[in-house]
Amino acid sequence: MPATPFRHGPRAPVLIAAALLLGGCAATQVAIEKRNLDVQTRMSATIFLDPVPVEEQTVFVQIRNTSDKPELDLAPEVAAAMQAKGYRVVTDPRQAKFYLQANVLAVGKSDPSAIRQVVGGGFGAGVSGGASGIVAASAAAGAFGPTGRAVATGAATGGFGEVVIGSLVKDVYFSIVTDVQIKERLPEGRAATQNSALSNRQGTSGGDTVSYTDRVDMKTYQTRIVSTANKVNLDFEEAVPALRAGLVRALTGLF
Repeated sequence: MPATPFRHGPRAPVLIAAALLLGGCAATQVAIEKRNLDVQTRMSATIFLDPVPVEEQTVFVQIRNTSDKPELDLAPEVAAAMQAKGYRVVTDPRQAKFYLQANVLAVGKSDPSAIRQVVGGGFGAGVSGGASGIVAASAAAGAFGPTGRAVATGAATGGFGEVVIGSLVKDVYFSIVTDVQIKERLPEGRAATQNSALSNRQGTSGGDTVSYTDRVDMKTYQTRIVSTANKVNLDFEEAVPALRAGLVRALTGLF
């Protein structure tokens, strides 16, 4: 019969308390300061939309998810929040004054430095393992061990505090990285020129660039939103509701 993981055992609270006493001030400070869930939402650039009359408050909502968490479907919540703000959500983009388009790029553990890099990169910048898969050293420690015998062994060798603290007090961050594009339809009879370029690489030594110009009837705004949850020993299931709420609030708050 497999042994019960240490962190889930009935003696865990007593052992945690003992570990904090033996592990030094740093771990105790982390455990105290990070005991409550802290959720923050950051945007790489601010978007200002022109006010429009009530009859023009129509929006086409398109929320995609290319992360490895396909269950993170935000479209219904975003549509409901837009309706609560007085906007009419339409399914035909031709009937919409605004498009609200977003793509969830990455979801997972992160560290503060990776979060800053991902936000600073802005819309379209690569997420090179930053927001999903890079874990702070304090968050990367695995579970301590399967049984209380391991704790006793650590104590006997003088490593009790160090080993247990590294397992039980983990400063964990989870982040959601989302690229956002908003389009606003120009007044009737007006149009804008959009210049675009697409670069294609051919192997390692060549490639080509395609440039084109379009006449469009919409203005385009782009930004990146990074929602972050932080707490000692945080797990993903606890982080998700607050992360979802923060992201939905940020997306709809642009209107």
